[in-house]
Amino acid sequence: MRKFLPIVTVLLIIVGVWYAAAIKMNAPWAYDQAARAEAAAPTLAALPGLTLNQDRPVLPSPHQVFSELAKSTFGLAPSSKKSLVYHAWVTLSGTLLGFAVGTALGVLLAVGIVYSRAMDMSVMPWAIASQMVPIIALAPMLAVVMNAVGATPLMTKAVISAYLSFFPVVVGMVKGLRSPDAMQLDLLQTYATPGQAVFWKLRLPSSMPYFFASVKVAIAASLVGAIVAELNQQAGLGARLLQGSYYGQTTQIWAALFLSAILAAVLVMLAGRIERGVLRQMGMAR
Repeated sequence: MRKFLPIVTVLLIIVGVWYAAAIKMNAPWAYDQAARAEAAAPTLAALPGLTLNQDRPVLPSPHQVFSELAKSTFGLAPSSKKSLVYHAWVTLSGTLLGFAVGTALGVLLAVGIVYSRAMDMSVMPWAIASQMVPIIALAPMLAVVMNAVGATPLMTKAVISAYLSFFPVVVGMVKGLRSPDAMQLDLLQTYATPGQAVFWKLRLPSSMPYFFASVKVAIAASLVGAIVAELNQQAGLGARLLQGSYYGQTTQIWAALFLSAILAAVLVMLAGRIERGVLRQMGMAR
């Protein structure tokens, strides 16, 4: 109980602030309806009943969001175009494909940067500069180019997800591959160890904690990239967010947002579990 009490306390504070904000932000509609009906303005005691269950609230209340989330997740067939499970799977497929491509690209670039002075001086600055371009501006341009070459929506999402996910992996792996100190490298040179063996037996194992730390960032960035890419598509959590915005369905928007956050948390937790298993097998568990 001592461990969970701070979490529950913070959660209750957030929910309380959320309900108060919902009442305040939805109150103008209740006052407007009373004015149209030429009735007396609602009292403070009557406001919760008038503001927390509106059909199209400015800020939906917590119970409205979780009710919509439950209905869209468990109350519909997973194959239904209105089901959040269907849209989550569409998003997840692009996320995982883009993450795999971005991670592989990041590892290869990191190895090249560590072992090649020319790549270190040329590729690393460009990798940093690539992240300065706002993805919300780049995604539509990439989508147009990908559509022009006949790419599927999945490939378009994968490219944008890979674009966001490769950079954390590059930075983490470069740091990790360079983490062995000079004494360790000198010792292997004393034993006339081939460069390939130095990589597999020293540099790569030393980089694993850095690699998994960057993977947790990369998988979340990959999900963001997939959602942004779906703003130009017909399915996925990004498309669901845009549809809710078009039709003023704020509860639908918040439900999709919460599912996106849950999906990101699950992916990061899964990466953490894999990290603990791998490091334990390597004798590096912390």
